[in-house]
Amino acid sequence: MKVDLAEMIGQLRTELTEAMRAGADSELRFEIGTVELELAVQVQKEARPGAKVRFWVVEAGVDTAVSSVSTHTIKLSLDPRHVSAPDRSPLISGAEVDGERR
Repeated sequence: MKVDLAEMIGQLRTELTEAMRAGADSELRFEIGTVELELAVQVQKEARPGAKVRFWVVEAGVDTAVSSVSTHTIKLSLDPRHVSAPDRSPLISGAEVDGERR
């Protein structure tokens, strides 16, 4: 299953927003620093006029069988900001999830 890069980043945004809401009334909160993602992506462009280049997030180590698709590793650094306070990092908190890295 391919996951569009924009969809994956959108889901990350949703999860961080939910964590902010969950921790709004907590005594202990955490400031979000730079969010770094290292992803294996496939870069694909169809062979037709006006076709867009698409970035698909893939599982690391996946082989590609189609010669027009290549797999690359990219690293993104995101600096989250809330629209109401763009000059500071937002605060998050929430319940611990099984398997979560600390």
